[in-house]
Amino acid sequence: MPDAPFEPTACILCECNCGLEVQLGGEGARHLVRVRGDKRHPASRGYACEKPHRLDAYQNGRDRLTTPLRRRADGTFEPIDWETAIGEVAARLARVRDEHGGEAIFYYGGGGQGNHLPGAYATATRRALGARYRSSALAQEKTGEFWVSERVMGSVTRADFEHCDVAFFLGKNPWHSHSIPRARVTLKELAKDPARTLIVVDPRRTETAELADVHLAVRPGTDAWLMAAILAILVEEDLVDHAFLAAHARPADVAAVVEALRGVPIAACCARAGVDQALVRRTARILGGARALASFEDLGVQMNRGSTLVSYLHRLLVLLTGNLGKPGTHYIPTTLVPIASGAARGKSPVVGAPIIGGLVPCNVIADEILTDHPRRYRAMIVEGANPAHSLADSKRLREALRALDTVVVIDVAMTETARLADYVLPAASQLEKAEATFFNFDFPRNVFQLRRRLLPPPSGPLPEAEIHARLVEALGAVTEADVAPLREAAKEGPDAYAAALMARVVTDPRLGPMAPVILYRTLPLRDEVKEGAVLLGVALRAAMEHGPSLARAGFGGTPLEAAQALFSAMVDGASGIVFAVDEWSEVLGRVATDDRKLHLALPDLLAELAATARAASEPEEADPAFPLVLSAGERRSFTANTILRDPAWRRSDAEGALRLSREDAEALGIRDGELVRVTTERGSATARAEVTDSMQRGHLALPNGFGLAYPAGDDSVVTGVAPNELTSTERRDRFVGTPWHKFVPARLERLAG
Repeated sequence: MPDAPFEPTACILCECNCGLEVQLGGEGARHLVRVRGDKRHPASRGYACEKPHRLDAYQNGRDRLTTPLRRRADGTFEPIDWETAIGEVAARLARVRDEHGGEAIFYYGGGGQGNHLPGAYATATRRALGARYRSSALAQEKTGEFWVSERVMGSVTRADFEHCDVAFFLGKNPWHSHSIPRARVTLKELAKDPARTLIVVDPRRTETAELADVHLAVRPGTDAWLMAAILAILVEEDLVDHAFLAAHARPADVAAVVEALRGVPIAACCARAGVDQALVRRTARILGGARALASFEDLGVQMNRGSTLVSYLHRLLVLLTGNLGKPGTHYIPTTLVPIASGAARGKSPVVGAPIIGGLVPCNVIADEILTDHPRRYRAMIVEGANPAHSLADSKRLREALRALDTVVVIDVAMTETARLADYVLPAASQLEKAEATFFNFDFPRNVFQLRRRLLPPPSGPLPEAEIHARLVEALGAVTEADVAPLREAAKEGPDAYAAALMARVVTDPRLGPMAPVILYRTLPLRDEVKEGAVLLGVALRAAMEHGPSLARAGFGGTPLEAAQALFSAMVDGASGIVFAVDEWSEVLGRVATDDRKLHLALPDLLAELAATARAASEPEEADPAFPLVLSAGERRSFTANTILRDPAWRRSDAEGALRLSREDAEALGIRDGELVRVTTERGSATARAEVTDSMQRGHLALPNGFGLAYPAGDDSVVTGVAPNELTSTERRDRFVGTPWHKFVPARLERLAG
């Protein structure tokens, strides 16, 4: 029997969503027997790391959900049919809404890496319920960077690493965490070119640091002092791009920032960061003298002490050196959905935490529930996420979930969060429906892929689009009378359908919020792309907002013509499409502040810089009870999103070793491979030690992706340490609430035997 053909899809394990080709086979032709990079994908061009080759462990997990579940009074679950599940879930949530208001219903999730369409359809359910508050993993990772970027320039930026002469990675190891196209190819090209310089800031000697020309092995949690020193040297040695600043920044802002940086004690900051001043000065000169600097900050600093200040200082580094708007530097991309919004609007109802980009800080969710406050959250919808495992202080979050009136989980597998739910609704896998990503950050050719359904769901699970459509209909927000005219218009062709959509839905305040479900119910699409119906609205918005960029990609004409052409290309482009083509000359015109100038001087963060500078000379005494620093959640070769729940997918580091330095191992009498106990303020865990030269003294690291319960015969086993059994919600950034997962005070001891 001949081999099955390769079908195009994409990886779902990081934001790059590299194009893949998959060959199906095995029992029922439902296994991914071969996986390779898709050379036709316009961004990844055949590139793929080792992780997607294990995606069959996701598709065919033994903890797969196949029927809706309802919790019994004794805490066990019973299977129920979909009609019962939808009716009861809608009734329970409507009761909370009617008694306490829709704001008492909290939504968490909306899709993981490359699984973004559920978030679009969930907006209809949220609006039908009047649910206002929501959050996602972004709120414990990126909101500091988004908030700073919004205030400074009205937008986030990305960088062009393929054409830079200096690459600067701050708290990031793209060898494993990727986030840039064809990461390992790009890193190798940077490392081997004598005319280019690779700079890495990281306490660990990571795989990327091994390739670097300059490795600034900063002490854990002291990145703010290092960045302050670099910036102060740029000012002291006049390595600032005055012409760029005169053209694009407010003069008073430049003066305020320069004055603040002149007050930074360079030697003391370098000493506090644990990096030789001569090396810091050399680095500053490289950065200040770069023809084109591309830089990237990530979770190593964004989930660490001083994270928002570090994001601000990083932004100042880019702008003081004029590295925005020219090839090889930073750019503002054309995006389909403003997923990286940093706008601060409103406060959470109980704690009063700032809501950035529409997201409540993850670290306050439990506090918003475990209270007698009249505005507390009383119900929660969790979709495609596992907060009971992934958020800080898992024990407290589990307590909060148990305290809610109603918890509904929509997911593929029986996760740690699903085990705490009142109702569990089984979703189709990412390969059993059409799916997409809105991490569209490429430049100048920006890329989108609607991944086609590769195989139908087994009996039981439904695509999230179908689940939300049924919930909205059960809530009475969309009726057959609402959708029938659009179905009739669709029979007459795209133009008639578009006209009916504009006349009956877009302008109707009742139906407008239900547009995702109405599109799903009425657009006549093939089964393998059906869930992509919501993209018609996305395409229309893109055509209205980014007409010139779309036109250069071949989608011109009126906004409606461009939107229809783009939507057709999305649906037909199995290996992805270029939806926008930008020009470097446009980038600085995309600065979206009120006066179109760069706002460099943020008073609250300049005050934080001054306080940090004053503290540089103050001795920092470690708590004798917790003398070490744990990084909880290191990315390694065989760690990824927790959607890969089967531990058998790992080819190495199967138990998730705790890494420590040789100096600490010697001081504590620990040998490589021995069992150790790590203890923090919130708990203890046992792991196997890995003694390595990659760690500096006083620093420990546990990997992400472990500590998941997985079926083993009639029981389940937990492999490795769940990092958030050890983290705390109190240790968080004071500006935006992001957690300090990379700076957890800890102690370590050898276990006898």
